[in-house]
Amino acid sequence: MNKLTATKSMPRSNTYVARACLVLSAALILGGCSGQADLRDWVAQEKAKKGVPIQPLPVIKTFETFQYNDQGRRDPFSPSTTELQPNGSNAGPRPDENRAKQPLEMFALDSLKMVGTVGVGASTEVLIKDPGGVIHRVHRNEFMGQNYGRVTAIGDDHIDVAELVSNGNGGWMERSASIALGEK
Repeated sequence: MNKLTATKSMPRSNTYVARACLVLSAALILGGCSGQADLRDWVAQEKAKKGVPIQPLPVIKTFETFQYNDQGRRDPFSPSTTELQPNGSNAGPRPDENRAKQPLEMFALDSLKMVGTVGVGASTEVLIKDPGGVIHRVHRNEFMGQNYGRVTAIGDDHIDVAELVSNGNGGWMERSASIALGEK
């Protein structure tokens, strides 16, 4: 019987402990809500303080405007008459729009790497690696890069490329570039 009374008394002690914890937590919660007078006083004091004054907006500077034609100056936003030929077309090189694009013309020139050369003399080919890791054989006068770059010279450790870039007036100008043999 001792075992039977011990098991019956066990659940009663758990319910007493649970009730005591519930009463204690309710007392703590109600006690925490009563001390808000000092909080209300602090909020009232902060609201009563005077705020920092806002700085005035900065003065907007006005700039002097110029009439270029009245003072004998050229308008910088219109094409110069010295850069245009008498018939209205620009002088200088022009890209050949009718030729088929070569595979290396879809990559920027600085993303291409020279990895070596094959051959001797005039039949020398250069090995160019594109960003995808594919190696291409390139001969003199072939095109590469996005600016109509044409290979002009092939050396043992570099190649020279002549690119055509816009001159800003609707024409084209030639720009030299080179790709050196990369380190392994």
